[in-house]
Amino acid sequence: MIFIRLIVLVASVGVLHAQTVGVLTHDASRTQPGYTLFSPTFTTTTYLIDTDGQLVHTWPSQYKSGLATMLLDDGAILRAGKLAASGPIINGAVGGGVVEIINWDGSVRWTYRPGPLVGTTHHDVEVMPNGNVMLMAWYSISIDSANKLGRRDTTKRDTSLWFERIVEVRPVGADSGEVVWEWDAREHVIQNADPLGANFGVLSEHPELLDINAGTSYPDWLHLNSVRYHPERDEVMLSVHGINEIIVIKRSTGAIVYRWGNPKNYGRGTSSDQQLFGQHDARWIPRGTPGEGNITIFNNGVRRPGGNYSSLDEIVPTLDATGSYMLGERGTYLPDTLTWRYAAPPGDRFVAQIVSGWTRQPNGNALACLGDQGVFVEVTRDSTVVWKYVSPVGKDRVATQGQIPLGTSVFKINRYPANHPAFVGKDLTPRGTLESIALDVREGLQGGTVTIDHLPGMTHATIRSDRAINLQLNAYDVLGRWLGVVYSGELTPGAMRVEVPRGTMFIRE
Repeated sequence: MIFIRLIVLVASVGVLHAQTVGVLTHDASRTQPGYTLFSPTFTTTTYLIDTDGQLVHTWPSQYKSGLATMLLDDGAILRAGKLAASGPIINGAVGGGVVEIINWDGSVRWTYRPGPLVGTTHHDVEVMPNGNVMLMAWYSISIDSANKLGRRDTTKRDTSLWFERIVEVRPVGADSGEVVWEWDAREHVIQNADPLGANFGVLSEHPELLDINAGTSYPDWLHLNSVRYHPERDEVMLSVHGINEIIVIKRSTGAIVYRWGNPKNYGRGTSSDQQLFGQHDARWIPRGTPGEGNITIFNNGVRRPGGNYSSLDEIVPTLDATGSYMLGERGTYLPDTLTWRYAAPPGDRFVAQIVSGWTRQPNGNALACLGDQGVFVEVTRDSTVVWKYVSPVGKDRVATQGQIPLGTSVFKINRYPANHPAFVGKDLTPRGTLESIALDVREGLQGGTVTIDHLPGMTHATIRSDRAINLQLNAYDVLGRWLGVVYSGELTPGAMRVEVPRGTMFIRE
């Protein structure tokens, strides 16, 4: 019998003891307790960790992230996935094309692939109080059709213009859905370039309409990246990345009733009035949380005057006695100033060019995701960092401690308290940190070495041996349940790629 034991793998001698991944900062007395959910961009697995960075659960999928994921009250997740052929790269993003509800045990309850009448779903998802799902979808029209709508800012290379559609879908069966509500941006446009053309009007007289020539010259001129629903106000809020603005839609009428971040878009301001720069993740602070009803925005700060830096912004819209959004003296939607902002002090890098988001926590802290880096940060109201986590889950591997993680993008994160309904009756036993269970490295007593390179949740692994050896390798899920035999027999020197059961987290002898 060959006896093997676990050894530690390090990236190189120079970084033997460097702490590069996992929890880097944790002030337990000031951190919001709970469990953090995240779905790395380039993998098929969704992870739930505690504030010590310990893995407590995973949900497998056959699709890479597409991008948002959220926890449902019964322990399932609502997850956007990316089809292999979900459409072209559009202004730096790839369409998702599929949405799933995955149960706690990893079984798929619902899979929805919208047809061409809806478009290509992308970025964000929202669950409604009635269990319906709200999605964003791209669809394209020809340049000729766009010109007839008043579009003028195109290039000769453009063959289409991309519009956005918001749909509310009622899940039907295991793989279908009924669209019960729809909002189409094409029905809410205006232009001031051609007095004889369609949709002509004075921008400043119609803040409820979107200037079809606003923003950049990209075909994907709107590029929505977040959708949230406010049940008490029956409103839908969108982050419109392409025009550096957030908008609020009255769901019962489809009318745009509020917008903020760039009043130049509706003819009531100049470039100096712009406050959002490539923003993501606009959301209302939920009831019972400090600042409830306020709006939080991850302001990426792309091309921000004075230099690129990101900030966590919070605003308080001004409402009149009827609950309608108020305009200021200059005719722009209030407020003129922020209620709160976090931007790291000079010398501390706090810049995320893409994706990202933040949420206000029950204890008043802000939990942020620097999405392009896979870095999670929790800061207090007085801007003290009390928790920092660097995801080790990369595009091709999970980094062990001492390695520099690569390709660790995460769209955004959510933290849930221990008393959340999803966790009732669930096993939340810590299973070890992701960086410590990323690789199984085994050494024979006679000096031979076998390594197993496996990204948790992926359906393949690479086995490497420096000599011939007989052994059997078994797959286990995050709860330690046996899933099957991965390999049994004699290994020859070299590398071998093997398939592993879906949901595999550990590979052991």
